[in-house]
Amino acid sequence: MSQDPTPRLTTLSNGLSIVTRQMPGLHSAALGIWVSAGGRNERAEQNGIAHFLEHMAFKGTATRSALQIAEAIEDVGGYINAYTSRDATAYYVRVLEDDVDLAFDVISDIVLNPVFDPREIEVERGVILQEIGQSMDTPDDIIFDWLQEAAYPDQPMGRTILGPAERVSHFNRADLSGFVAENYGPGQMVVAAAGAVDHDRIVRLAEKVLGRMTPIAQGPREAPRWQGLETRSVKPLEQAHFALALEGPGFLAPDFYAAQIFSSALGGGMSSRLFQKIREERGLCYTIFAQSGFHDDTGMLTIYAGTGADDLADLATLTIDEIKRAADDMSEAEIARAKAQLRAGLLMGLESPSGQAERMARSLAIWGRVPDPAEVAEKIAAVTRADIRTHAEALLANARPALALYGPVDRAPSRDALAERLAA
Repeated sequence: MSQDPTPRLTTLSNGLSIVTRQMPGLHSAALGIWVSAGGRNERAEQNGIAHFLEHMAFKGTATRSALQIAEAIEDVGGYINAYTSRDATAYYVRVLEDDVDLAFDVISDIVLNPVFDPREIEVERGVILQEIGQSMDTPDDIIFDWLQEAAYPDQPMGRTILGPAERVSHFNRADLSGFVAENYGPGQMVVAAAGAVDHDRIVRLAEKVLGRMTPIAQGPREAPRWQGLETRSVKPLEQAHFALALEGPGFLAPDFYAAQIFSSALGGGMSSRLFQKIREERGLCYTIFAQSGFHDDTGMLTIYAGTGADDLADLATLTIDEIKRAADDMSEAEIARAKAQLRAGLLMGLESPSGQAERMARSLAIWGRVPDPAEVAEKIAAVTRADIRTHAEALLANARPALALYGPVDRAPSRDALAERLAA
C-alpha cells in the first residue's frame, strides 16, 4: 500500500466521485457514500421521505436481510450508520483495514439494492413515528425545527427532516422507489474513504459496483427565502426554551470565515460574550450558545438558551444587546481566540478517519474540490477585525430575526419587539 497522505480524487465516466485519504499509522478505515439528496430535495407531499429511505436502506437488500446487514459489519467489530440532513444523506461504516472490501460491499449494497419489503416498511414506519414523538417530547430538539420553519416558512428549507406524522403514515414502496429514481444517480454520489485505505483499490471496487449506474437529471432545489417569523408554544415546563436566528452567509459567500469567527466569539464557548454576560455575570441561565449553520446558498446564526420563565424577558433583551455590542466593539483578543478555536477544531477533526471522510465528501459537494487544511487555516488567519465588523453590520442591516419559544413563554418579548430593539 502506498504511503501518500494527500487526498486523491477520481471521477468515473458516469459522474461518480471517489475521494480518499490515506492516514499512515492507522489500522482502521472510515468509508461511506454521501448522496446530494436530503430534505431540500423533497416536494411538500414527500416531506420526510429522504429520512424514511435512509432507515429502509438497513431493512434488507436483494441478498441480505436486515439482520445480515448488521451482522456482516458487527461480526468484524465494525460500526455502520447513516444520517439525513437538508442537503444530503450519508451511509457510512468504520472497520479495520482488512475489512474495507467487505465494508464497501455492504454499504454499496444497501444504497443500490434496498428491496423495500412492505412488511419492513410498516415496521420501520412505527419506528419513525416513535422517533417523531420522541422529538416532540424533547424541547431543546424540537425548538430548532420550529426555528427553521419560522425562518423559512412554507418551503423545503423550513420543513423538518423527520417529516410530519401524517405524511410518514402514508409513504409506500412506490414513494420510496420514486425518490430514489429522482435523486440517487452517480453524479449525486461521492464515495469517500479515509484511514488505512488504498485509493486505487477503492476505485476498482467502485467501478465494478457503481460504475454501471446510469446518470440522472436531478431536479433543481428551490431557492431559500428568509422570512423571519415567530413560533411560540406555551406549555407548563420547568424551563423556557429560547431560540433566535438571523440570516447569515452560505458556504460560498466571501464572509463565510468571518461568520464562523463572529459566532464563535459571540457564543461559542465559556469565554464567549453571551456565556460571560448572561450566565456568569447575571446568572440568567445554565445553557446559552451561538453557532453558525451553512448551506451553499444561505446560512443562519442561531442563539439558544434555556432559562426560567421569570428570567426570559431579561435574557432575550440582553441577548439582542450583546449581538449589537459584539458587532460594534469585538476586540482583537476575542477574534484571535475564536480563530484559535476554529483552527484547533479543523486540525483535531483531521485526526479522525470518519471526520476526514465526512470533510472530503462535503467539500466536494460544496466546492467541487477538497481544500488543503493549510489553505483553510490561512483563510481563517487572514480575517481581520474590519472583516468581522463588515460581516456583523451586514448581519444586522436587514435583520429580520426568526424566533422560537417553548415552555412557560407567555410573557416573553415578541419577535417584533426584539427586531425593533435590534434595529434601534
